[in-house]
Amino acid sequence: MTVERGLRLMAGVAVLVSVALGALVNHNWYWLTAFVGANLLQSAFTNWCPAMVLLRKLGLR
Repeated sequence: MTVERGLRLMAGVAVLVSVALGALVNHNWYWLTAFVGANLLQSAFTNWCPAMVLLRKLGLR
């Protein structure tokens, strides 16, 4: 798995989990969804995301 695919996987899981938690537990979980979206937008322009460092350390190419 590549870093880019791992990043998309992490973002997708985070969005789905935070939407479910926002709907079922507390609406403040939607802030996590907004953070993930903003981070994806930022990474589209800079080609860098903090999660990429973690994924590279885990051995993804």
